[in-house]
Amino acid sequence: MTHTFDADVIAAVLRHMNSDHHDDNLLIARAFAAPSGTEITDAVMTGFDGDGGVWQISRGAVSELRVPWPGGPISDRPAVRREVVAVYDAACARLGIEPRPHA
Repeated sequence: MTHTFDADVIAAVLRHMNSDHHDDNLLIARAFAAPSGTEITDAVMTGFDGDGGVWQISRGAVSELRVPWPGGPISDRPAVRREVVAVYDAACARLGIEPRPHA
């Protein structure tokens, strides 16, 4: 069964991702959305659960992108950061971009 996080945890992560990591959201969307040749102009993280993250992406039309957590299902708050970073790193690898160091 998919783990559901508390609303406060979801709100905090989404606030952080959408205010501090807009460029990372775009990079993730460009790496994982199909078809990859279509230019994505905007991406906003809209949710997540124990199985993966969800982004609303724009490329002429708005659609939803779901990306599974690279490490598999998660069920605690510290794992959310770890898996979002892993999605970012995987997106960089797909796009041939050097990821920035993580603090």
